[in-house]
Parts: sequence; C-alpha cells; structure tokens
Amino acid sequence: MDQVNLGPSLYRIVTLYGFRAGLLFLVNMFLVTFRPDIVDREHRVIPVTPSEIRDTYDFVIVGGGSAGAVMANRLSEIRNWTVLLLEAGPDEPPLSDVPAAYLSLQKSPIDWQFNMEPSDKSCLSMQHNQCACPRGKVLGGGSVLNAILYIRGNRRDYDTWESLGNPGWNYKTVLPYFKKSEDIRVPELRNSQYHQTGGYLTVETFKYKYPVGSYMLRAGTEMGYEVVDVNGANQTGFTYSHATLRDGLRCSTAKAFIRPARNRRNLHVSLNTMVERLIIDEANKTARGVEFRIGTSRRVVYARRELILSAGAVQTPQLLMLSGIGPRSHLEEMRIPVIQDTPGVGENLQDHVAMGGLTYLIDPPSEYVEDTYPDEETRPPFSVNAELAIRPDSLSSFVANHSGPLYATPAAELMSFFSTKYANASDDHPDIQIFWSSGGDCKAGYSASRAYNLQPDAFASLCGNILTNNLIQAVPLLLRPRSAGYIRLRSKDPNIDPVIASKYFENPHDLDVIIEGAKFIHKFMTTTRTMRSLNTRPNPNRIPGCESYEYPSDDYWRCQARHYSLTIYHQSGTCKMGPASDRMACVDHRLRFHGIGRLRVVDASIMPRVPSGNTNAPTIMIAEKAADMVKEDWGVRTPGSRV
Repeated sequence: MDQVNLGPSLYRIVTLYGFRAGLLFLVNMFLVTFRPDIVDREHRVIPVTPSEIRDTYDFVIVGGGSAGAVMANRLSEIRNWTVLLLEAGPDEPPLSDVPAAYLSLQKSPIDWQFNMEPSDKSCLSMQHNQCACPRGKVLGGGSVLNAILYIRGNRRDYDTWESLGNPGWNYKTVLPYFKKSEDIRVPELRNSQYHQTGGYLTVETFKYKYPVGSYMLRAGTEMGYEVVDVNGANQTGFTYSHATLRDGLRCSTAKAFIRPARNRRNLHVSLNTMVERLIIDEANKTARGVEFRIGTSRRVVYARRELILSAGAVQTPQLLMLSGIGPRSHLEEMRIPVIQDTPGVGENLQDHVAMGGLTYLIDPPSEYVEDTYPDEETRPPFSVNAELAIRPDSLSSFVANHSGPLYATPAAELMSFFSTKYANASDDHPDIQIFWSSGGDCKAGYSASRAYNLQPDAFASLCGNILTNNLIQAVPLLLRPRSAGYIRLRSKDPNIDPVIASKYFENPHDLDVIIEGAKFIHKFMTTTRTMRSLNTRPNPNRIPGCESYEYPSDDYWRCQARHYSLTIYHQSGTCKMGPASDRMACVDHRLRFHGIGRLRVVDASIMPRVPSGNTNAPTIMIAEKAADMVKEDWGVRTPGSRV
C-alpha cells in the first residue's frame, strides 16, 4: 500500500484492519482445532459425487439457500420420493458460526460478490457509485452470510399479499408456518401463542451483550416505547434482537434443515454445482430438468414430478431468462430463443434501503468505570472494541469457555420499529426499522468498508480520527419502499453477473421517509436523559460531499442517505406471486409458474411486496408452506397443514 497516497489516517485503518482480517483466518484455524462442536463433522452432509448423481429424481431443487434447504428436508420426508438439491457453493465454513464475524464473510468465496448498477441517486460514497449486493454462494445461502436476525414482518404485510389475489397468504394462515420451523429459546416467549418449541430452527437472543445496549433500551422506554416481542402481537417498540442462533452460534438453514436429513437415502445434495439453464419441453410448456456444471463436466438431470427453483431474488430470474422465460424484448435483445413471454420476470425488485454513517461518540458512565468495574484490567468493554474482540483472552474465552464478545453482533444488538408522520401510528404498521449498534461501521473497520464497497477515502474521513473512541451507531431502514428496480441479463453466459438495478430513492417519497428515521435517531441520541448521561454526541466528521449542508437539517440527511446508502440484503419480488389476470405476476398462489407446467418457484422472489422486516424468516415460512402445497398437489396430506 502507498502510505503517501492513502494518507496517515487511512493507512492506519488499512494496516489495523488488514491485520484483523488475517487474525480472522487464525480464528478459523482455532475453531477447526479447538471447537469440534462447531466443525461438527459427524452431522454435516456428505455431498454426492458426480458419478453418484442419478439421471432422474422426483424433485430437483435449484439452490440450497434459506428456501431450498427447507424444501429439501420437507420433501425428502416422503420416503418414496427422491430429491436432488443442487447448490453452487460449498458447505458453510466454521467461521460462519461466529456471530461477530459475519461482515468478514461478505466478499469472501462464499459470497457471489455482486455489485449493483451505478446510480446518481444513491450509493454515491461507494466505489463507482455501486452498492454491494451480497448473496450467499454456500449451502444455507443468505442464512450463512446475514446478520442472523429473525424478524417475521408485520401481520398487515401478509393480509396485503392475500388482497392482491393470493388466497391463503393472510397472516392467520401463514403464522402456523412461521411457528412450524421454530424452536424458541427466549425464556419469556416459550409459552407465547406466537411461538413454538421443537422446530428445526432455533431462535435466541445474542449470548454476549455489551453494557451500552441496556442504556439504549432504557432510552427507548424514556421516549415512550415499550419493550415488545416484535414477532408477536405488536411490532412497534424496542427489543433485544431475536436471531437464528443455537447455543449462541449461527443456526443457518443448512445446520437447521440439512444436517438432520443427512442420512436420508432419498436425499442427494450436490455442492459446487452451477446450474446453467432449465430444460423446458417447448411443445408441452413443461419443465423437464436442468443442465449444470461440476468443475469442467456438464450434466443433465430430469425431474419426474417437479423442478423447484429456489435460487433467490437475483438468480431465479437470471436462470429463467437464460432458459428463454422472461420479457420477450429483453430475451430477443440477448438473442435467447423465447419459450414464454413473461414480462414480470426480473421486475419488481424491492429491498430495504438503509442510511449508514449515523455514528455517535459516548463516554462510559462513572458508575460503570468506578463502581462496577474499578479494575481496568478486568473491565469488559462498555461498547464494541474491535481490537479487544480479537485479543488472545477473547479468543480463549470463545474457545475454552464458550463466552465473550465473539458471541455478540455489534451490528444490531437491539432493534426497534416506529411509525413516521407518513404512516398511521395507531395502526401498528411501522414504516421505519432501526438497528441499534453497540459499535458501528467505524469499529468494524476494514470488514465494513470492504463489505459495503465504501470508498476508502470516505471511510477514512468519517472514521480515521475516532477509532479509539467509544462509539455507537443506529441504522434506519425503509420498510415499504415505493421505488422498485429490476434484474436483467448482462450476457447469455451464466457465469457473467446479471444486471442488478436497485433504483433506490427513484421515488422521492422514500427519501422523505428515511430521513424521518435519521431525525428520530438524532433526537434519541441527544435529548433523552439516558443518552445524555453518556455524553452522547454526533461524530464530528461529515460525509464527504455533504459538508455544504447545515447539520442537522433535512437537506443534510437527504445527502447522507444518498451517499451512504446500504442494502439490508432483502432483495425480493422479482418473480412475484399473483393471479393470471396480473400481467406482471409470474407464479400463482401455490407458487406454480404461470404457463409452465411442473415448475414451481420457492424463494424471496415470489413476494409481491417486501415484508416490513428482515426477509430470512419469511423466506423460510414460504418454503414451509410451499412444501405442504407440493405434498398436497401430489396426494400427500400432512397433519395440520393449512395451505
């Protein structure tokens, strides 16, 4: 690295956090050596070899992510059905189990490492004006890369899905499918009518919590918000985050659904397998199978009953278009023979765009420093200290005592939902979600800058002189965007990344709403007694490009949102569910593809509108419900199914 070009502050950041990235590799080696419970060799799936793959299966599932893993488990419950699950990536690495390491997994080999198209309305502080678009290239998919948060969305979201012509998708009907997966381990929720124990997917709060979190929770109540179960009766309020964790470690869908099914002889899992196109019988408009590549060899496999596409909101439409199903004009432009003109394929791309960079400095209170932990040597950090998290004693605690800050998620230790002036506050349908971080991007350092595609000089300007301070951060995200983007092919070559046009803030209303989130955060940080007791004050550094605007003002927040735009990894809607009368709908209410027989889509792409919250839990719910639909359509009635 050229220290002169980077500048002193940036050089220090890169040196520190480049070293930290190296330490993460050592952490992974520690896990392999000293945490056999994480490596879990005894229970991991043994993938089939290419020679073991049969020519025909009853069901072929494309994509082993949050939905595909659930489908593989549930369909292989029927012993006389054969199931093949095809996943482009490897099994999840041991490091992915560590909650604090999640950002380091992005831009790694288990991430597709997509970038969005350049924009002049958002992502202006990102390299080439392109926000990153992480997508899991690994068994378990996004559930391996994400921040582990478990949020179902709002009941009105699903009632709306049904009102758009999708019977059976109202909240009352989908709630049993959320519960079906769940093994709730939050003690106060074990007897809740909204939760269930005994499912494959364990849900906990994070095992390690920084002390500053309790202050932020108290400040929320000071503003009049209750501490609630945001997955229960009411969504508005504050909570310690619920997460897909098992004994404090990540519980991906690979761990939850594939490992328990590893010994089923009717389930084959093929890893590092790149599906390149779907095979469609043009005369009968019926899906027959898939063509895929393992290494340099190509294979074709046929599905006797159904082909199930669970490749996600980016690659499900990509595969459909590569196979001749999509908007006619685009397919003709790409010189792909048109099998079916389905204009909605790749349209309606939705995501929860967020505003980054809302960092505040704090001072630990005197009672914490002088009374609770007077001995500086044994005092745990009040808020995130990235260097302490990777010290030998922290590693030792994680390895030997199953404790310490590596069990934390600094990204969203708490979260809250609230309604801005643009929403009906009495309706309990918030339009802003906030992640409350006990550290923030500056503390995550190189991992955050790299994951977000943030310009190095922008990161240095924001963080270079405050790295040693106690910091907290809040991230507001827009729950019901009016802007929608699209997915297109860039090439007929399936190995070339598709076009991902997010179109964040194309509709100016979205910007109006999200700045209300920034204003709420600023009020929270600077006016509540609790936060003032920590001497909470804004980061003195400003977003490069926004210095001319008065701080804090609506114009400044608009500028910051446009510059420090973040995906929350909730891409959805690109193969939406709807009746045949809706020209842009791709699948019906049973997720069967309109006009193509024996083809079903089961992933976040079928969402007609993105739910008001994180999308991993809803995607798992969709797969649970879809599995019952498939069984019912093929004459298998499951106990208690509500499809």
